[in-house]
Amino acid sequence: MATKLWAFGLVLFCTVLTSTAQIFYKLGANKLEFNFISLVTNYHLMIGMLIYGVGAVLLLTALKGGELSVLYPVIATSYVWVSLLSAHFFNDPLNFYKWAGIITIIIGISFIGLGSKKDSSLQYTEAV
Repeated sequence: MATKLWAFGLVLFCTVLTSTAQIFYKLGANKLEFNFISLVTNYHLMIGMLIYGVGAVLLLTALKGGELSVLYPVIATSYVWVSLLSAHFFNDPLNFYKWAGIITIIIGISFIGLGSKKDSSLQYTEAV
């Protein structure tokens, strides 16, 4: 099954959603108390859970549109989004090593995407 472009885009959108949910989790964790009333009234935590749920449903939809081995590695872009969002919202520093990691993730996902294209020079045969 060839991976459809809409499925790839939807998984990428899911990573943005789940990364945003993680930012809300962090905001909610700053006010976290372990009793029922404070958990239910922790709006950042509730918003994060809602966004995470929407992301999960969209991911399931996207997985119908392509190969798991191509789509699932795109989830690694969550590390990129969280690094960028946390630098913006929490002033977390983006040093050389974080940038090197971000670039490595993007290059790795690109290689996986390129590797998913059919190569006419390779012929697969079944084991005897």
